[in-house]
Amino acid sequence: MTQQMTLREAIAVLREAGVPSADHDARVLEQFASQSKGDFDALVRRRADRVPLQHLVGSAGFRYLDLQVGPGVFVPRPETEVVVDAVLAEIRDGDGAVVVDLCAGAGTIGFSVAHERPAAVVHLVERDPAAFEWLRRNRPEGRPDVHLHLGDAAEALRELDGTVDVVVSNPPYVAEDERELMDPEVRDHDPEPALFAGDDGLDVIRVVERRARELLKPGGLVVIEHSDRQGERVPVLLRDSGWTDVADHRDLTGRDRFATARCPC
Repeated sequence: MTQQMTLREAIAVLREAGVPSADHDARVLEQFASQSKGDFDALVRRRADRVPLQHLVGSAGFRYLDLQVGPGVFVPRPETEVVVDAVLAEIRDGDGAVVVDLCAGAGTIGFSVAHERPAAVVHLVERDPAAFEWLRRNRPEGRPDVHLHLGDAAEALRELDGTVDVVVSNPPYVAEDERELMDPEVRDHDPEPALFAGDDGLDVIRVVERRARELLKPGGLVVIEHSDRQGERVPVLLRDSGWTDVADHRDLTGRDRFATARCPC
């Protein structure tokens, strides 16, 4: 590679473009270009156009996993790590515990649970064929207890009704009028079906709540990620639907991030 911009120049280009993590991203792209013999300048220009870093390098690190991602699937975010923690805490001593991940995307939650609780049986459900292809690519080898299902969360896994220990989901939760609040990386590159959920952003969460109530065994746990603007509305939705032990939880930045509740089934 010759006549390429320096790392300092790349950082300046990304800062000028408004990339919030310019220093980090420039270094990652420099390393990736070096290892792959790629065009560092071209990568920096695409990142300056707000193409997600993960799309440029082809993967996203999450907890102990490196997940393949790209156009057609939601890019994992670090705030979801606390959602995984809640599931792991629930099945700490549960050999053979059954976990269902609805709206699984690239497998961020379900595969992390399977990796960190090898005794669990994990089912991942995704309805979008493009996202399901990424889910299939990320499936861990040698794990017959990790099951992938192409289908709608509203109807999935009827054969498991009343037998599941934890239902977890990071569903679409952006309201239609919040589109302009989103970063370009999300708004312009994550698939719309993974983002938007009606006028109040709760349409898919309502679906997950209803299906979780049918899947869970009595006292089973539902864990639902939501936006930092839904920390009151999602718990109200769950209480109004008869769930018990409803609680909301914050992520590592102190923002409302996910709700948990026990099934009254």
